[in-house]
Formats: sequence, C-alpha cells, structure tokens
Amino acid sequence: MTMKHLEFALNGDKRIKLFVVSVIVLVLSFVIASLVGSIPIALVAKALANGQSVDAYLSDMASSGLSQNMLFALMVLPLVFAFFVLLFLIKAFHKWSFTQIVNGTNKIRWNHVWVGAGVWAALSIISLAVEYMLHPADFTLQFDISTFIPLVLLSLILLPFQTSFEELAFRGYLAQTVGNLTRNRWWVLIIPSLVFGLLHISNPEVAEFGIALMLPQYIIMGAIMGLTSILDDGIEVALGIHAANNIFASLFITHSSSALQTPALFSVADIDPVGSLISTVLFGVVSIAVFHKLYGWKFSVMNRRIEEVADTGSCQAQ
Repeated sequence: MTMKHLEFALNGDKRIKLFVVSVIVLVLSFVIASLVGSIPIALVAKALANGQSVDAYLSDMASSGLSQNMLFALMVLPLVFAFFVLLFLIKAFHKWSFTQIVNGTNKIRWNHVWVGAGVWAALSIISLAVEYMLHPADFTLQFDISTFIPLVLLSLILLPFQTSFEELAFRGYLAQTVGNLTRNRWWVLIIPSLVFGLLHISNPEVAEFGIALMLPQYIIMGAIMGLTSILDDGIEVALGIHAANNIFASLFITHSSSALQTPALFSVADIDPVGSLISTVLFGVVSIAVFHKLYGWKFSVMNRRIEEVADTGSCQAQ
C-alpha cells in the first residue's frame, strides 16, 4: 500500500529548515489567534465592567452575569480563529492546501470523518448510560430548552473548528514535520502526542485532579488519534473522534472543573479521574479495533520507514 500523508511533506535534505519553519508557523498561529480571539472578550469585558477594571473583570468572568453559552462561545472563539490562521500561514510559507495537510492528497475522505465521529459518539453514549445506571445520584438533570438549543447550535458550529485546528496542528502539520525530520512513524506518534498533552496542562481538570492523573490522559488521547492517523494514512478519523468527543462533552456532561463550562444536559457532582483514564484507554482499544476491522489497517505500517514515492508529489517548503 502506498502511503501519502506523511510522505507528502518529505523535503530532501532540508529537514531542519522545514522543522524550524513549522515551529514558527505553529507558534505564530497560537499567538495571532489568541490576540485576535481576545478582542471580542475584551470588548465584552469593557462594556460590562461597570467601573471595575477590565483586568479584574476578565479574571472572574464566570461570575460576571454572562450566560454560560456566551462564556463558552468567547472561550472557544480564539481556537476558531486559530484554524483559519494556521491554514493561512501554512499556505503562505509552504503553499500546502488543507487537504494536503489532512492526508497528502487533493481529496478528503468524509466518510472516514463520519465513521470516526460515530464510533466515538457511540462509545461515549454507552459509557454515559452505564455510569448513570451505576451511580444515578452523581447526576443532576439540568435540561432547559432555552439554553440547550443555543448550546447545540454553538457546539455544532464552533467546536468542529476548534478540534480541527488541533488535529491539523498536531496530527497533520506537526506529524508531517516530524516525519520529514525523523522518517520514523513511531516518533510521529510519540512527539505530537506529548506536545498535545503538555499544551493541555493549563486545563482546569489538571488543577483539580493533579498533573499525574490528567497529563497521561491527554497524552493517551493524543496517541489514540495519532495512531489512527498513521494507520489510516490521514487525519480524517481523528477529526471525527476529536469533534465527537468535545461536542459530546459540551452537550451532555459538565462538572465544576470541566474545561467546557456549559448548560449541558447533566451536571456531575463527582468525577473519578482514574476511571476516566481507564475509560479513555478502553475507548482507544475498542475504537482502533473497530477501525482496523472496517479499513483493514496493517499495524506493521508503524515499522515502515517514511520514504518518498513516485506518486506522492513531494513538496518543497518555501
């Protein structure tokens, strides 16, 4: 089988140049998106501060009187900007297209996106049902149609951009860069997964449950999506998994330390971080087994050196 996703970015002897440029692009995308995305937040804070300093208002927006949906939208908006900033910068520096970052070709396999989302959503629903049956007292139904319908719309519109930015950045662009530098698929799995995990250590769950429990969960989640991307020769399945994971969390479950504070269907009083870690591992094993069966993945691919092939169309970094 001819592999194209990682092979697309092979750049001859200019490995270090591509790596340096890629780091610059990733950092710039985060910085620019944060600056631009913070403008709506600052404008809202200035309008509602009521004599309070803007900095003081921003430090405690949760008690500002804004609706949870508005706070949710303001929190996600910078990463929506980041999606477009990253694509613009990659196009400006490398002349690469969106589809080439996704799978090294000129066509998206949308059915893989939907299958990835469907499998992960099904596992999430089953897990929620089991948890509810075992520990019903931990769940509080807080359904309010006046807030839930807007939440559904916001989640379906905004979160796919947020999750797609992270997949393009880590399992797409960074993975291709690491592949070009090392020519080794194991490093393509390990390095982006570690970076993905480390960039989530500021999440409130880490402060609540500790880095020793939460960091492995983020790294494992990154590794699940990284492995699917390598085996599937593209990030479509990972795009579906990540979107389904975040949309499900936004709509169905919230708790006091959740990164996504939303008017979800259920509020959970007690979270078991060890159980959550085990669930993540089980989700990964089951989902990869399902995808392996569906797509005939070959795990031996992991030991195949990343090399240029005649029909890949190796590109040159600009």
